[in-house]
Amino acid sequence: MTRRTEHTGSYYAASANPTADRPALTDSVQADVCVIGAGFTGLSTALHLAEAGFSVVVLEAARIGYGASGRNGGQLVNSYSRDIDVIEKNYGMDTAKMLGGMAFEGADIIRQRIRDYNIDCDYRDGGVFVAFNKRQLHELQEQKALWERYGHTQLDFLDQNAVRQVVNSDKYIGGLRDNRGGHIHPLNLALGEAAAIEQHGGQIFEDSPVVKIDRGAEPVIHTDKGQVRAKYVMVAGNAYLGNLVPELAAKSMPCGTQIVATEVLGEERARELIPQLECVEDCNYKLDYYRITGDFRVLYGGGVTYGGGDPDSIERFLRPHLESIFPSLTGVKLDYAWGGDFLLTMSRLPQFGRIGDNIYYAQGYSGHGVTTTHLAGKLIAEALRGQAERFDAFASLKHFRFPGGQLFRAPYTAIGATYYGLRDKLGI
Repeated sequence: MTRRTEHTGSYYAASANPTADRPALTDSVQADVCVIGAGFTGLSTALHLAEAGFSVVVLEAARIGYGASGRNGGQLVNSYSRDIDVIEKNYGMDTAKMLGGMAFEGADIIRQRIRDYNIDCDYRDGGVFVAFNKRQLHELQEQKALWERYGHTQLDFLDQNAVRQVVNSDKYIGGLRDNRGGHIHPLNLALGEAAAIEQHGGQIFEDSPVVKIDRGAEPVIHTDKGQVRAKYVMVAGNAYLGNLVPELAAKSMPCGTQIVATEVLGEERARELIPQLECVEDCNYKLDYYRITGDFRVLYGGGVTYGGGDPDSIERFLRPHLESIFPSLTGVKLDYAWGGDFLLTMSRLPQFGRIGDNIYYAQGYSGHGVTTTHLAGKLIAEALRGQAERFDAFASLKHFRFPGGQLFRAPYTAIGATYYGLRDKLGI
């Protein structure tokens, strides 16, 4: 079989666990649920459903974890891209209580998957948010109080002395440690979840882009060489969905982010930088994030390209950021540099919903997808089993089109990001 699309040239692809290629769909099959997309949203949905006894077929246009799920920073960041206080303000306390009660569930689902299916994905505990200035430090104090109000008490506030013991950089004046955070090799997690789906009888087809969905009482999902008849469809393409479902594309926008991975540093040198090997995320609007990999490299990511795609040179873009935080890494060899797209919504909150009675979707995690995708799969499985209250809490959120439509949404959003980037630099 000639494979049409390979994984991007990332550290993750180079260090992926061995896995068999899945075939392309070449005939007609039937299932209770057809899932479009083998990223975390689709895999989580399919695994929860397969465990519950549903027959499931997953159609992936390229490879398992080809998109953001196999390219991201690998950080288990709790809550959502817009935190619970924003939900309280914009949607009311009832909705906030529902969503707030689920804000810390996704990371627990991931840890449970790793335990249940013995998934080898370099899991490590601990995540740290770091502040450059007093405004950001005050926001972290407010975040700690907010999360504690919603039941998450495994948090440690870090003053300037304490944060230097966590991240050996003089750039930060404080931070917040989330002991329910952590980090993973995301592509290996996706591959492990795919194998778990197949253990429960689910089918996964790669190189099977969906070209058309015949909507109706029993939808038919067409690839270029086959089709699936299903009772339900789950659309989980996110930034790589294209215009397959036009009503979803209108209220979201692909955005690019970039990552580099250094040469292997060795454990001693890595612990000089991040002694407890926790993952780190700063508090800037266009934030940077980094961590130590399982084989003791620094993996460093950041930036946003609105509309998707990568800058001319990812290394030239990110190296100054890396060397600013860790001057001891000046001139370090970068073995890998890659980018990928995530899906941004106007509200920065995820879009869940139904089209008709039998097409479900979840997308638009706006940069906080690793944990929320896993929650999404659980909620969709609950809804298909007749317990839709938690899914409907997300589905009730109103979403709006970006200003300027699809043509001008990227430059308009970039203008706003420039303003917030200036605020970050000025510390106001």
